[in-house]
Amino acid sequence: MMDNIPMIAAAAGLVGLVIAFILYQQVNKVKIDDEKVASITKEIQEGAMAFLVAEYKVLAIFVVVVGAVLAFLNDVETSIAFFAGAIASVIAGFSGMRAATSANGRTTMAAKTDGRAGALAVSYNGGAVMGLSVGGLGLLGISLVAYWLGAGDDGSNLSAAAGFGMGASSIALFARVGGGIYTKAADVGADLVGKVEAGIPEDDPRNPGVIADNVGDNVGDVAGMGADIFESFVGSIIAAMIIASNSEIMGVDYVMMPIMLGLIGYLASIVGVFSMYRSQER
Repeated sequence: MMDNIPMIAAAAGLVGLVIAFILYQQVNKVKIDDEKVASITKEIQEGAMAFLVAEYKVLAIFVVVVGAVLAFLNDVETSIAFFAGAIASVIAGFSGMRAATSANGRTTMAAKTDGRAGALAVSYNGGAVMGLSVGGLGLLGISLVAYWLGAGDDGSNLSAAAGFGMGASSIALFARVGGGIYTKAADVGADLVGKVEAGIPEDDPRNPGVIADNVGDNVGDVAGMGADIFESFVGSIIAAMIIASNSEIMGVDYVMMPIMLGLIGYLASIVGVFSMYRSQER
């Protein structure tokens, strides 16, 4: 049974990603019929995605260089796992950012038409997309890497899976710090130019610095935080698996146990998402 855990976890991850996509579609079904809200939402979303694209272009160079160094100093398996972790982290950041920036204005419209219950449903679904994407990509990625490295056998080459966690950590580091620097710089600029020089109230959308500040908040708190959580999730699983594989007392079942525990937690999260959905219907 434990030998099949990687494939079961990978399948659960795929199911979770499908559910995340469905929730994203549910968020987008909410119509924004206010031109001002639609304009602000569009500007923030376009700015956030443009920032991520620009940041990831630079990070791509870093990832390629580090991956080549890992292949030279360690082995090709570690390098491939490193690339897989970085790509999964990037996908999680993109999906979460897209959902969050879409849910922002739609939460406002839902609050206007359906009150607090409608606003909670939209905002919860928008956040659930990021959560399910992080967990799903983490389970899918580490399960496939573990299966590829033969974790269900003797686990002798499992140390290469550390590259997956390193790839995720690399993206998390720059996404978190880059988004934080961006939003603080935009915040200070908005205050200096808007409130001090132009006399525009704080958080007034007429001030471009305010839009940039909101872009930075989304980048740092959504994409950056999501990549950070993704790194912590897969890193803890990988560390426990490597410790178990290097132990003379623990067997193969213990190597698979971290993935199994992650699978149980992820399934519980999916149930939690649907329980919230059911409570909103009532």
